Amino acid sequence: MTDPESAGHDYDVVISGASLAGSAAAILLARRGVRVALLERRSDPEAYKVLCTHSLTANAYPVLDGLGLIPALEKAGAVRNTARWYTRWGWIEPRAAPEGPELPYAYNIRRSTLDPLIRSHAAQTPGVDLLLGHQVYGLIREAGRTVGVRASTRQGEREIRARLVVGADGKDSAVAKLAGVPAQLHENGRFGYLAHFRGLALPGQSAHTWFLEPDMAYAFPNDDGVTVVAVLPDKKRLPAFREDLEGSFLAFVRALPEAPAIDSAERITKIIGLVDYPLHSRRPTAPGLALIGDAALTGDPLWGVGCGWALESAQWLAEAVAPAAAGRGDLDGALAVYARTHRRRLRGHQQLAADFATSRPFNPVERLMFSAAARDASLARHMHRFGSRLIGPLRFLNPVALARASAVNLRHRAAPARAGGAGGR
Repeated sequence: MTDPESAGHDYDVVISGASLAGSAAAILLARRGVRVALLERRSDPEAYKVLCTHSLTANAYPVLDGLGLIPALEKAGAVRNTARWYTRWGWIEPRAAPEGPELPYAYNIRRSTLDPLIRSHAAQTPGVDLLLGHQVYGLIREAGRTVGVRASTRQGEREIRARLVVGADGKDSAVAKLAGVPAQLHENGRFGYLAHFRGLALPGQSAHTWFLEPDMAYAFPNDDGVTVVAVLPDKKRLPAFREDLEGSFLAFVRALPEAPAIDSAERITKIIGLVDYPLHSRRPTAPGLALIGDAALTGDPLWGVGCGWALESAQWLAEAVAPAAAGRGDLDGALAVYARTHRRRLRGHQQLAADFATSRPFNPVERLMFSAAARDASLARHMHRFGSRLIGPLRFLNPVALARASAVNLRHRAAPARAGGAGGR
């Protein structure tokens, strides 16, 4: 048990990284009476993450609402994210049930809008000190636990001591590396490139995803009339693709089923991407330390779940550790609660994503569920809940859903036979 009365703390919690996960955690902890130092290595308060899907899946909505950000997001022009998914069996188009509630949603919004917004919200929260231009280069450790950080600033080096250090500094987390927390890596069999376009119309302004087995693509409408278009081909195509990046990118998009009219749109950014983006996961806690967002787990970008999981992990951490971080309980026990929640909520999703990232075609269960969802409105809604990360793999593949999918496909196969028999009479 840690000593709640231990002296010498500058803050209760120091967070490295003031993007989504770090800013959200700072707000939620400070509201619970925790004194927070929120460190950001960049000096510009308008700094933002460039390479991102710019998608907040519906699982993030309760966190955004709890943070009080919904009105600001709506005012900033964030687009409520409805979805269409192309498969070889046709489009899966989730729609609300007749007389039922609207489908859960969150938002598509560019990080150039979102990051400064949530960082400003954190800076205005009583109990949070936003310290820009602070790059963590070392950890302070005593008796086998982390008790603070060493940061470089324009004014020189400084030490900041705290009961808890939080790494919210991305997939290449310096905090995790300095603490010796290893990452488990899963090879990604696809590479990815994306660009932003203005004036690119999409039916219903819905987010579009193409499952081409093994290639992938998506087009997500965002704020200010900007659409993010990404292609994620199999790595076998990489050498030829890179010979003419712009030509290959445009040709790939033009060849999509019901392709967006990319030639009549204005490209407003460079085509950017990564040729190697493995999935990784780390143990999210160590003595005196926690990891949130991409520092703890980086998923496959084709699913667009990273932003939502960053916000959720910030909430799970704040709920678990706030009293202990403020000196009113067992911090190690609280960190164990956070680690269990993180593992229970995300491990199954990550295992499925890592398997699909091998760039394989659909397996038999996926063929069953995707084909039935293209033919049945109820299963399309069920898939929407899973794609929005509102339910986990076990609920998605529960016996009732599998039985319904089987029945839908049996009826579909029987329909041509019945039609042929009727025509013969």
